[in-house]
Amino acid sequence: MGVSSYIAAMRRHIGHDLLLLPAAGVVPLDEDGRALLVRQADDGKWGILGGAIDPDEAPADAARREALEEAGVEVELVALHAVVGGPRFRMYYPNGDVVSYVGVIYEGRVTGGAPCPDGDEILETGWFSAAEMASLPMNPFTQALVEEARLAEWVRPPLPL
Repeated sequence: MGVSSYIAAMRRHIGHDLLLLPAAGVVPLDEDGRALLVRQADDGKWGILGGAIDPDEAPADAARREALEEAGVEVELVALHAVVGGPRFRMYYPNGDVVSYVGVIYEGRVTGGAPCPDGDEILETGWFSAAEMASLPMNPFTQALVEEARLAEWVRPPLPL
């Protein structure tokens, strides 16, 4: 989907200068405890499903909307795992835009659809264990989540039968 009309309007006023944005993301887990991640088109790195919250949109609605837009999946949000912000959540985009995100991050589960990249923002989708995530090239936002919000701890090994 790209940049919302609200952010585009803000950028016309401030150019590439720092913009503080609320964001929402979701990390769906499958029955084996693996996380659904997406490879971003802008930098080729792996990240979580998510993006900016639109004006008057609830964070939970934004997380569900982003999952559907980016990966074609409907998700149920099962837990709020983190609210993050600060220097590690500042992103510098290839076009020169600078954004400082304050993010609301949910755990979820897929309830409809099959993960499929949108072909615009997202190049690839994949399910990853915590061990597999450790070797992925990640965007700075997701790397900060892994380290500060302990994302790898949410991704659990399968329960014994």
